[in-house]
Amino acid sequence: MAREKAVHTKTRIKPAYIAIAVVAAVVIVGLMYATSSSAQTVAVGDNVSVYYTGMFTNGTVFNTNVGGQPLNFTVGAGQLIKGFDNGVVGMRLDQNRTITVPVNEAYGPVNPSLIITVSRKLFGNQSVYVGEVVTNSQGQQGRVTMANATNVTVNLNSPLAGQTLIFRIEVVAIHKKP
Repeated sequence: MAREKAVHTKTRIKPAYIAIAVVAAVVIVGLMYATSSSAQTVAVGDNVSVYYTGMFTNGTVFNTNVGGQPLNFTVGAGQLIKGFDNGVVGMRLDQNRTITVPVNEAYGPVNPSLIITVSRKLFGNQSVYVGEVVTNSQGQQGRVTMANATNVTVNLNSPLAGQTLIFRIEVVAIHKKP
């Protein structure tokens, strides 16, 4: 028996076919990215979940939910301060952003008419101390800023009024509006 030689032929792919395959792969990957949730951006009306850390301009943290439950809200529905709401618009899933919220887009300036002085007698025999949070008969809460034997001064402004605020935000879920 004669030995048969194995015949090997090299198949040559034309460069034009390679270019077409590369372009097709790029288009497919681009379409997959564009339709994936990571390409979604936050828009007004979307329900989003975020982790945040709120700080004063000196870096002191006044609130955070990092390590806890995410904050869930509908963007633009007025559930949060205007600056925070506006700050998440355009963010992508898993994106981090630091925003600075000026006083007029946060809790507003301190309103002097919300700082009231009342008779100490309204508190009866209860002890009242500076820094204590008290509630009036209409359900408003305020912080005692001065207390003596005759009068108590209560600030009914938000503790964040008059402050420029800084937030570090991470978007962890985006549910697009229907």
